[in-house]
Amino acid sequence: MKLYNLKNHSEQVNFETAIKLGLGQQQGLFFPVKIPIITPFELSEILKMDFITRSTEILSKFIDREISKQILYEQVKKAFSFKKPLKVPITKHISCFELFHGPTLAFKDFGARFMAQMIFSLNKNNESFTILTATSGDTGAAVAHAFYKMKNIRVIILYPKGKISLLQEQLFCTLGENITTISINGSFDDCQNLVKQAFDDKKLKELIGLNSANSINISRLLAQICYYFEAFSLISEQERKNLVIAVPCGNFGNLTAGLLAKSLGLPIKSFIACTNSNDTVPRFLKNKQWKPKKTISTISNAMDISQPNNWPRIEELFQRNNWNLNNLRFGSVSDNDTKNSIKELFKLGYTSEPHAAIAYKLLSDQLQENEYGLFLGTAHPAKFKNTVEQILKNSITLPDEINCRVNLPLLSHNINPDFCKLKNFLLNK
Repeated sequence: MKLYNLKNHSEQVNFETAIKLGLGQQQGLFFPVKIPIITPFELSEILKMDFITRSTEILSKFIDREISKQILYEQVKKAFSFKKPLKVPITKHISCFELFHGPTLAFKDFGARFMAQMIFSLNKNNESFTILTATSGDTGAAVAHAFYKMKNIRVIILYPKGKISLLQEQLFCTLGENITTISINGSFDDCQNLVKQAFDDKKLKELIGLNSANSINISRLLAQICYYFEAFSLISEQERKNLVIAVPCGNFGNLTAGLLAKSLGLPIKSFIACTNSNDTVPRFLKNKQWKPKKTISTISNAMDISQPNNWPRIEELFQRNNWNLNNLRFGSVSDNDTKNSIKELFKLGYTSEPHAAIAYKLLSDQLQENEYGLFLGTAHPAKFKNTVEQILKNSITLPDEINCRVNLPLLSHNINPDFCKLKNFLLNK
């Protein structure tokens, strides 16, 4: 598999190198030189497979000969060793596609665990790595648990202090061992900028073997393609004809994966890019001006991102496929409307958290006659227990995955968004 740097097309690397580097020169994202095509006949055969076999088949089309299909199957099986996604009907024409049945109760488990397996299996010389990543909530837990106690791998996770839910924090800031967490006195964008600065420091990268587990890493992105095929396999032939998928968007990795699935040959009619009040992309799609504003804290904190990293990949996909960006549906939802959407879903018999509720709101508003809609359930409502309980005046039982960590002490460090301080921490811890 060959990948090129979106900021410097002459920098081309294989899959293993792209995973290890994370980012290319000038903080450029890696992108496949060639996107494989799945024919309608192949698609019909692939959709008959079980989730692990199908995922292996899809990933092998990208990775090609770098990893044998047999070894890849074993790695996929280890990575996706939890309950597969569920389709839950909400109305006659809308269902929630639940992606939160992994060990950290969020869709991020798919990408993080696959990346961990790839790095571990490709590290034939037992090199030492430092995984540095930023999280707006769910990525941190998924990455921490995926790499927990892995030999020769140190994980450093940055998150905005006071801007993720307490239960999200408990999931990954209580592990210790090879997992170090740092709360940053700022926004997620501040955390993300610190990660980018670290990758720009060539000497630091070499000294600590720096890598990232954000959705900027191509392995995470490829893993997420797999569950879009699973979603398609779970709906009827009639529903497949006019399928619209509403995606809660923060760093836009999830939507990028869906668009890659469409590029492969999965006939999804349309996507809706769903954001909260941090609406850089919806405003750009409306007026064609890229003007990020200061990040606003909302109840859908995993989407509190004003400068989404993966947007250049989406633009590249539209350009290469000769798609029109005007055909990408979009919208943003305020906190008040998010709360009303949670209440509406509850009346329909479904308990949702804020991110999925935003996707449901935009899907129900934009779904046309004869279309069938899926909105992605990206996190378990229990991760936002206090918020959801206040809105619904109804209690939520904590799953075992969270309940077992509730009373453990937080092990986080705290610093200001100062790269010199972060660099000193990375070199001396």
